[in-house]
Amino acid sequence: MQSKAHQIVTGLQRLTLFWRASQWEVAKELGLNPTQCEILTRVAVRPERVADLALVLGISQASLSDSVASLDRKGMVRRRPDPKDGRARQIVVTEAGRVLAARMPEAPEALQDALAGLGHADAAGLLRSLTLIIRSLQEARAIPVQRMCLTCRYFSPHVHDDPARPHHCAFVDAAFGDAALRLDCADYETATEEAAARVWAALAEVG
Repeated sequence: MQSKAHQIVTGLQRLTLFWRASQWEVAKELGLNPTQCEILTRVAVRPERVADLALVLGISQASLSDSVASLDRKGMVRRRPDPKDGRARQIVVTEAGRVLAARMPEAPEALQDALAGLGHADAAGLLRSLTLIIRSLQEARAIPVQRMCLTCRYFSPHVHDDPARPHHCAFVDAAFGDAALRLDCADYETATEEAAARVWAALAEVG
């Protein structure tokens, strides 16, 4: 019998193939490539440093610069000095870029329908599992740190008695459950390594 890990990996691979094909289809319609689409959707949310964006996308700064230069020529983004560090450069979206980014679907329609069909408990469990997997990959230095609850200084897991909303976000001062865990949050601030380790242990222990 094949291992549980094999079945999970197989499922992730199939979803990845579907996602890549969908990205190419959307990008082609917009006259971009998938990397350019990813850059545009990210900087439409907030300006990004060149080095940080290259790290998150898993590409070299040279490759990122080529994609940004293409978007710049199309009038979709601009580069500017980082207000917090004049030696660094930020990528910011233009109004034309923001309009184009708004045309990009958050996810393929078929995938959105599939996720919408999940019950609350299944959706919450899936998000929790993805969060734990991504955190493990971060611990192994396999991927860069994400703007996620588990490494955010505002997040405290399992501090409330309500099983539906056991976690707490100090930024908004509100309790919430697994279904509201975030893997990319605009209000994210990195926790210390000690605090993040305590959060990781507490969340993983409860299961």
